[in-house]
Amino acid sequence: MEQLTPEQFKRYSRQIMLMEFGLDGQTRLHNAHAVIFGLGGLGSPVSVYLTAAGVGRLTLVDFDTVDESNLQRQIVHRESSVGQPKVESAKTTLQALNRWTRIDTFNGVPDEDTLDNLISGADVVLDCTDNFDARFAINAACARARVPLVSAAAIRWEGQLSVFDFTDPDCPCYQCLYKDASMEGMTCAHSGVMSPVVGMMGSMQALEAIKLLAGLPTLKGKLLLVDGLTMQFRTLTLPKDPACPVCHPD
Repeated sequence: MEQLTPEQFKRYSRQIMLMEFGLDGQTRLHNAHAVIFGLGGLGSPVSVYLTAAGVGRLTLVDFDTVDESNLQRQIVHRESSVGQPKVESAKTTLQALNRWTRIDTFNGVPDEDTLDNLISGADVVLDCTDNFDARFAINAACARARVPLVSAAAIRWEGQLSVFDFTDPDCPCYQCLYKDASMEGMTCAHSGVMSPVVGMMGSMQALEAIKLLAGLPTLKGKLLLVDGLTMQFRTLTLPKDPACPVCHPD
């Protein structure tokens, strides 16, 4: 495991001084590889905070280009980025933030084999997409690779967050939560979203990934529900579905 340099130690000192995290946690981040699917409202704060916190390698995956309507909430992009691939726009911002984080990109919609290749060897995957087909596919790929998945969603004023840890055979998965794509039409483009809500959910998503990489307790087996309009937070226990075709294939 590669150790921190004195300059890096100084850079991340405010995290290292946390008793629960310490030098060991920071060293784990420095040697970790996180894959982020989606560089929109959720993926923006996720990518910024994981880069700033010192994750050693990020792989950014998105097929879209930056549109002016994205700038209301997708804080990793700039006005000068309009028309550029989101992965390239995000890479430019993140490289300017932390020279020690390696940034890889995939611009496109990955098929099953490509998903497996992107996730292979990763320490954590973050699902920041906005459609059920992608979420189901990413969940299944993480199950095949036994890579933990941190999944968040946001719409209108609400958000939700959970951790699906495929290294734990007793942990439920995304397919246990949603059996089908019955809410497929609920996207920000159709239903709207308040910009700080995706910022809240993406920040918490990054925090859960950092805790997971550092070996700290996470929302594994739980579902956090957030109402940004009333500022109410609820945490529910998420049971494993014994008939789930993904995490209970037998």
